[in-house]
Amino acid sequence: MFRPLLALAAPLAIAAIAAPVAAAPGSLAMVSAHLRSVDTMTASFTQTDRAGKSVGGQLTLKRPGRVRFQYEKGVPLLVVGDGKALTMIDYQVRQVSRWPIGNSPLSVLLDPSKDLSRFARLLPTANDDQLLVEARDPKHPEFGTITIAFARAPSAPGGLMLQGWTVLDAQNNRSTVRLANQRFNVPVSDKAFRWNDPRPAGPKR
Repeated sequence: MFRPLLALAAPLAIAAIAAPVAAAPGSLAMVSAHLRSVDTMTASFTQTDRAGKSVGGQLTLKRPGRVRFQYEKGVPLLVVGDGKALTMIDYQVRQVSRWPIGNSPLSVLLDPSKDLSRFARLLPTANDDQLLVEARDPKHPEFGTITIAFARAPSAPGGLMLQGWTVLDAQNNRSTVRLANQRFNVPVSDKAFRWNDPRPAGPKR
């Protein structure tokens, strides 16, 4: 069965990464400004695994720390961040797994207060209208690497549009998420980050 977003929730090991490139501080500052200017976001997403299999769904984000990946009908998985932990619920086998958000490469997108210059760098691109940012925690390389794609868009918050990201683990398992129909700073209820616990004796949320 397809296991979407497992790589985003579980702690990862680092695979080999490209050689460092000279980062333009202004561009990293632009990314930070974008992240700080977005309180909420909704988007449709398509996730593709290493084998090329794709599933879609709806992303809802509310900073700091809250996110929901609602998969398309027929995919019995849900990923929810409640501000402290990322939870993956597998309704098919009634299993719930949780990891601290700080242990996930996705924390880069969920905590806009992070100092990107301490753990992120720009990657070279052939398109001047695109920014690629690779991020990892140098003190905890086992948490994983995430490469985030932004497009320059004057009408978007901070002049950037989040296009998606790729996560890579030590086994060379790659998970790529592409976004579309992005909407920024729209009303999002805290109820969006609740979930039903499928475990018979589990606590209800």
